[in-house]
Order: sequence, then structure tokens, then C-alpha cells
Amino acid sequence: MPDADRVHPAPRLIPGQAMRKLIQLLEKQSDAVVDLQSKLVSIPALGPSNAGSGEQAKAEFMHKYLNDCGFQEIIHINAPDERVECGYRPNLATWIQGQDSSRTLWIISHLDIVPPGDPALWQSDPYTLVVDGDTIIGRGVEDNHQSIVSSVMAARAFMELGIQPQINLGLIMVSDEETGNDYGLPYVLDTRKDLFKKDDLFLVPDFGTSDSTMMEVAEKSMLWLKISVQGRQCHASTPVKGINSLVASSAFILKLDELHMLFPRENDLFSPPGSTFCPTKKEANVPNINTIPGMDVFYLDCRILSDYAITDIIDRARELGTVIEQNYGVHIHYEVVYQQQAAPHTDPSSPVVRSLGRAIEKIYGVHPRPQGVGGGTVAAFLRHRGYSAVVWATLEGTAHQPNERSSIRNTLKDAQVMAMMAINP
Repeated sequence: MPDADRVHPAPRLIPGQAMRKLIQLLEKQSDAVVDLQSKLVSIPALGPSNAGSGEQAKAEFMHKYLNDCGFQEIIHINAPDERVECGYRPNLATWIQGQDSSRTLWIISHLDIVPPGDPALWQSDPYTLVVDGDTIIGRGVEDNHQSIVSSVMAARAFMELGIQPQINLGLIMVSDEETGNDYGLPYVLDTRKDLFKKDDLFLVPDFGTSDSTMMEVAEKSMLWLKISVQGRQCHASTPVKGINSLVASSAFILKLDELHMLFPRENDLFSPPGSTFCPTKKEANVPNINTIPGMDVFYLDCRILSDYAITDIIDRARELGTVIEQNYGVHIHYEVVYQQQAAPHTDPSSPVVRSLGRAIEKIYGVHPRPQGVGGGTVAAFLRHRGYSAVVWATLEGTAHQPNERSSIRNTLKDAQVMAMMAINP
């Protein structure tokens, strides 16, 4: 963090006065939102896994933009990656000094985007911003440019008004969020531990609802299990010569529903409140009707409360499968396609959740509530390292879709929420 004597003194306003001035300024920044979004949309930042050249160009643009805004120090945390021409994936960190410099509100957004997909499904060029009243359209405007813009607008308002937040206001912009995070937030957390303190507040504005009410504080563990049931193929007119893998597979699918009874705990943060075990994808077995299949393959999607270890789920699934093997004479093979053990929950009464809740209620006039989600977010990397993190933004829910859109009003309202958290942590 910068030393206090490097920061120009700012007038000490009471929080209410400061917040009114910040809101008045932010409400007039629609043109600034459009300008910044237009530039961001025009710089595709696709990772090499998505056949792109990485985030360097967008990071260089943001460095210059932040420097022009008056940020005194901008740190580059580059993760080596030989797959891109520059040899690294960029991550940026910057901040403005607070009256209490021992704590920081970190707002974490990401630079990379996903490919546009089929251009025929877009009504305009994905990399040229379209403005339609309050709505802006283009690849990345919601995921995750809106959060970049909101956080920059909030910090810039403090600097333009000469108001010092109560605590430091820090911005982090990471790479590789869309393709695994190997070169993004985890790299930053591991290589620059000096930037962070346990009492810091972490806001990840990368998921949310259009009514602003959802504050994500918990996630379920994820397990994708590929299950192959091997029998013996034969002609359908002589079924006694074979072992029908489809019949055994069907019986196993029904039996796996017992996992809900074996792992019955519930947590009201989630909807549904319990763990879920859902058979999903099924591969083709035989191409013709008159053959009994000798191999049947299906998949199980599991979203598991963090109370349970993923290994326990796999062990119980195997036990259930043993019954099927004995009853039907088949052999069952298991392959873990993906697994992620959930991080500990962020306490709904933690300072960051309470600060965010107060700000949402003040700015949006709604009653937010802490909730859990069945999928994973980058907040898990923070929680695994002992930091309290909350995921929140006001989003239209068009990420990864054709004609991705974002609201200028919500961008500036979210900026007001961020500013209020820095004023009243």
C-alpha cells in the first residue's frame, strides 16, 4: 500500500455528506460509462484456450486509463504463459488511500471474455458497442466490463471530489477467469500475499440478479461422474446370450436417487436447500434396434453441501453400484470428469456482507439476502485462503449469450454501492 504521506490530504466530511456528493457525481457519469464500455468492447480479450491472444492489450489500455484518472500506483502481476505472444497473462491491482489504511475494500473483476459464438445470432458487431437508451450491447458488456466500469467510476468519483474513503478502496482486474483461473486470481493471491490482510473486505461483482437482492456467500461442491456399465452384447432375439447394459444402467440410475437419503442435510442459504444428484447426459450405445447393448454410459451431476467430502459421495455411489453389479451381472467403471470441493462459507453476519447489505438497501431500496449457489465462482479462491468474500452485482443475466447487454443505470448504481461500502465499511 502507498504511504500516507504520498497521498494528498482530503477534506474530512461526515459519511452522509460525502455519500451525497458521490451519488450526485456518479448519477452524471452515463457518458463516461458509454465511453469506457465502448473502448473495452473494441479490445477482445480471449484466452489461448479460446483461440485468442490473451488480455495484454486490454490490460495496457486499462493501465493508461487508470493512470489518466489519477491512480498513483498500478501494479502488474504477470503470470507466465508461453501460449501467448507476450509470454504472460496480465493482472492489475491499484487503490486509493483511505483514512484507515489498515483495511482495504477489494473489488475484483476480470479482463477476459468468451467468444461471441455464431455471428448470425448477433444483431450487431459483437465488438462494436451499441447504445439503446439505458441498454448497451456488445460482447463483454456484462461479463465482466460492467463491474470493471462500476469499480473505476466509484474510485474516480472519490478522486475527482477530493474525498477520502474510510478504508482503502482497491481494484483488481484479473485474467483467465473464463478458462480456469490458472493465470488469474489464484496467481495474484499466491504471489502478492503482501497486498492482502485478513480484515480486508472482498467484493466479486461477477454474478447477481436484476433486482439486486442476491448476495452470494456460499457454494456447493461440484462432482461430475462418468459411469460406464458393461454387460454383454447380443442379438435381441436371444437375450439370454447377453447381459443388457441398458437395463442395468436404468436400474442404477434409479438407485442413485438413494444418495439424497444418504446425504440428507439441508442449508437454507441454498435453493434447493440440500445436495442434488442428477443423472444428465447419456451416450449412444448401439445404432440398431435389434441389438442388446453391451455398454451403456451416463453421467451424474452432483451439487453437494460443503458438509460432505466429495470422496464420500463417490464411495457411496460405488457401494450402490455394487448392488447393481451383483443383481445384473455387469461391471461398472467410474471416472471423475470434474470435481471441486466447496470452500467454507462466508459468514452472513461478516463485516463485508453487512456493509454490502446496508449499501444495497440504501442505494436500491430493496432488502438483500445472503444466499448460496450450486455452481462455483472465483470467490472460492478467496474463501479457501481464509478471506471473507461476497459475490454481488445487478445484472441482466445475458452473460455468454448473443446480444449480451448491460444497463448504464445499474452500472452507476452499483458504483454507488461500492462507494458506500468504502465510506461505511
